[in-house]
Amino acid sequence: MAAERSRPRFPAGAPMASFTLHGIPVSRGIAIGRAHLLAPAALDVKHYLVAEEQVEAEVARLQQALAAVHKELQTLWNELPKDAPTELGAFIDVHALILSDPMISEAPLDIIRARHYNAEWALLTQIDELSAQFDEIEDLYLRERKADIQQVAERVLKVLMGTEQILPPKAGGEDEAQPQMIIVAHDISPADMLQFRDRSFIGFVTDVGGQNSHTAIVARSLDIPAAVGMSGASTLIEQDDWLIIDGDAGVVIANPSPLVLEQYRERQGAAARARKKLQKLKKTPAITKDGVEITLLANIELPDDCPAAMEAGANGVGLFRSEFLFMGRNSKIPSEDEQFEQYKKAVVAMKGRPVTIRTLDIGADKPLDQSEQTALNPALGLRAIRYCLAEPQIFLTQLRAILRASAFGKVRILIPMLAHAFEIDQSLAMIAQAKAELRELGVKFDNDVDVGAMIEIPAAALALPMFVKRMDFLSIGTNDLIQYTLAIDRVDYEVAHLYNPLHPAVLQLISMTIAAGHKAGIDVAVCGEMAGDVKLTRLLLGMGLREFSMHPAQLLSVKQEILNSDLARIMPQTRKIMRSMEPNVIADAVEQLQLM
Repeated sequence: MAAERSRPRFPAGAPMASFTLHGIPVSRGIAIGRAHLLAPAALDVKHYLVAEEQVEAEVARLQQALAAVHKELQTLWNELPKDAPTELGAFIDVHALILSDPMISEAPLDIIRARHYNAEWALLTQIDELSAQFDEIEDLYLRERKADIQQVAERVLKVLMGTEQILPPKAGGEDEAQPQMIIVAHDISPADMLQFRDRSFIGFVTDVGGQNSHTAIVARSLDIPAAVGMSGASTLIEQDDWLIIDGDAGVVIANPSPLVLEQYRERQGAAARARKKLQKLKKTPAITKDGVEITLLANIELPDDCPAAMEAGANGVGLFRSEFLFMGRNSKIPSEDEQFEQYKKAVVAMKGRPVTIRTLDIGADKPLDQSEQTALNPALGLRAIRYCLAEPQIFLTQLRAILRASAFGKVRILIPMLAHAFEIDQSLAMIAQAKAELRELGVKFDNDVDVGAMIEIPAAALALPMFVKRMDFLSIGTNDLIQYTLAIDRVDYEVAHLYNPLHPAVLQLISMTIAAGHKAGIDVAVCGEMAGDVKLTRLLLGMGLREFSMHPAQLLSVKQEILNSDLARIMPQTRKIMRSMEPNVIADAVEQLQLM
């Protein structure tokens, strides 16, 4: 049964009620179109017990549904358009791995046999149990992978229930004049996104999700406006409602007035013209008005992201999140050769540009085995470098794979979550051991590979001398630095309003890190969300930052801001900002920087 709508009803012919929803902005831009609702298959699942003699038939029914979804995913992969974002193929691979995991492919069968549940009920029971385990994970990115498991289950449920998702008509022919569609759903799977690529869809709105949800990642890769975390959107918005997505603000306006619609159309047109102009900057060096050259790097999750980074004109990869290679594998650690091939693929794809590979950022808060007990406070537990030093064979395997890839191009190793001198020394000793093992085997590698530290813990920013003395470069992870400095979990809606990159304490830690790096003569980059926020570009430039790393889709906008910046004017204003402890004064001054 459809969820009860909470908005008022109007008689036929009356104007539709206009209302505004607020969520999380994840992909910039403005979209205007008609709503196309996708209903989750799990809403109407029946629960009943099957007779003893029917148990194996019910098991077979679920097995057939699993096989059908396997075939469906393989077909989607085979028909993947050449211009499809690499993230789509990666997520299809992840979904196929999830579907093959015994926790999905076998555990529900055991539930049918033990409890005599019907196939749909057994599958949902297992998914609910897995989802509860993911809810205990502290890490934002890994926690949102729960959605992948739920979406795989939904595809199986659609087969079991004999339902198909009704899609909007393809563009072209009689439907060419149809208004473009905005997909509205509780959540959207990457496989579903593939089905929308050749149709007139222009944006996404989902009830759930966050900055690192797959919807957000794919929306950014497609450069399509999206807003997630719009709790209740799929029940409040009705089929064919007119919608405006303001992707910059994370706002959705349903059934806007003619005046509001016209205002957003004007903004949409201006934004389209500005983006077209941005494309001309791809080959333009990022140099400020007063002649200071800035390095712009790309953040990637998989080697297949490299073409997008090259297309955007990135000077290299500033952050390769290697943990993505370890996910969706049913606790099976990728072998050294598997890792080497992936790292090598990225290095070769960047054609001599540096590739910075962050070592495994996984641990108690993002266990490789979901059956493992998590810590009471996972964010402060055995994660990142702490996990790697506690699991030296896993760490050595990864280090050897990274070093082997360094024979094919410029590679830098980045160590996350360092806080203590002994952690730095142990990490460097492990790298030296990996080198010695490769030498003994006669394997080529770059003996002078640079090793850097992530500065994402306040203790690290306050103890920089021990870092700059030992490391070749520093990279500031602003997402965790803000979270740890302010003791804020930004995915907790009750305290999310306190997550503030312009908090004076956060700015002081960033400024101190940049200054310490410059004094020691080593490179300092920012690879968190702040690097890709054009509203903060001039502030970071004024602090002395000369190396930015961000999602490839953000690179040209940041480059344009750099080209229009005059450091001689910006730096005095930035020094005033750094002396202020009043949030309102800082916010106003940062806005003034945009006008200089």
